[in-house]
Amino acid sequence: MKVAFISLGCSKNLVNTEQMMALCREAGYTVTGEPDGADVAVLNTCGFIDAAKSEAIDHILALGQLKAEGRLGKLLVAGCLSQRYREDIRQELPEVDGMLGTGSYTDVVEAVEALTRGEHPERFGDIHHTDDDGLRIVTTPSYTAFLKIAEGCSNGCAFCIIPKLRGRYRSRSMEHLLEEAKALAESGVQELIVIAQDITRYGMDLKDGSTLAGLLRELCRLPFHWIRLHYLYPEAVTDELISVIASDPKILHYLDIPIQHCNDGILTAMRRRSTKAELEALFAKLRAAMPDVVLRTSLICGLPGEGEAEFEELCAFLKEQKLQRAGVFQFSPEEGTLAQQMENQVPPEVAEQRVEKVQAIQADIMDQWNEERLGGVEEVLCEGFDSQEGCYVGRTWADSPEIDGRVLFTAAGKIPAGTFVQVRLTGVSDGDLTGEIEEE
Repeated sequence: MKVAFISLGCSKNLVNTEQMMALCREAGYTVTGEPDGADVAVLNTCGFIDAAKSEAIDHILALGQLKAEGRLGKLLVAGCLSQRYREDIRQELPEVDGMLGTGSYTDVVEAVEALTRGEHPERFGDIHHTDDDGLRIVTTPSYTAFLKIAEGCSNGCAFCIIPKLRGRYRSRSMEHLLEEAKALAESGVQELIVIAQDITRYGMDLKDGSTLAGLLRELCRLPFHWIRLHYLYPEAVTDELISVIASDPKILHYLDIPIQHCNDGILTAMRRRSTKAELEALFAKLRAAMPDVVLRTSLICGLPGEGEAEFEELCAFLKEQKLQRAGVFQFSPEEGTLAQQMENQVPPEVAEQRVEKVQAIQADIMDQWNEERLGGVEEVLCEGFDSQEGCYVGRTWADSPEIDGRVLFTAAGKIPAGTFVQVRLTGVSDGDLTGEIEEE
């Protein structure tokens, strides 16, 4: 039995895919990433915003075509799209043979077996339940891996559907996390990326004294070279946490802090818990503790009620704060969210123009920051030789994989992927830094 896996969406979804892969391998199936020729394809989907839904549907139709051509047996759709739109999938996508909701990832083997019997399994278990054993087949490069420390979210932002799809926030036990992290370290992982919808609230639900700061102290005892953090919600960043991040050299001073906006009225409408003054104070505190800190954020343009004054306030805030990284998104009125029902909806074309303006502001900030780095030497994680570019490709500590930029560098000798090297930065090419290895 050959079972193919395709994972869409975020890194948290990828970890769930890796868990399903491990369960299928344990059951004796051959696990692959190639659906052509497979007995069953498992498509783990995102259903967060329109673009993600469209991507998932495109994949379903493409896999359906493989089935029609006799090159694929059955199609099992898992994840957020099936959790959110099970009735629509059932009625409108006959290509789908079975579904798993976000509370039923661990039922994948039973679902595959049901498919082979000609059944149409639909399993939608408790979305507030978390499987804690950490069994996975890691699919990222051997030197990088994610550690998902919690499931779900309880923040209840007005624009977000995730709590309804993924359940309330549930921290994994410190014991299981450290056991999983130790195994990753022993397998050769050099860059550990700590993830959850909100890592700052780790442990608050456990009532056993567990905190993110405490977890990080323990992770730093393991032989990782870099520990990267995604995402820290601003109102839950404590002085203790800042102290731990600032003091241990393994924890990168790259902090992904989604703020979404800066105008107090818009933040209140979003049901965010920080004010503009509090955001400014936090950024100042982080920069005082870590002068080299790189701040990344997420922003939404076009939330209902955002007028020109609120938008210009956001632009002025960004020009003043000079956050080095930002993902900018157009508001999407998702059904089932509070924001969809709000008055004063912003016309989509206006929201789109605002996104473009913010992206232009951020591009200028990035260009200026990159120019300031030229001539310096930075540690780079080599990710291999790029034959198209004709040079090696890697990332600095300030570049998260598949999110930020790259470093294109030359070297006299052979540099294996996963090696840390010192690179002198000499230029910028289409947003990527260029350089040459610094010989010892």
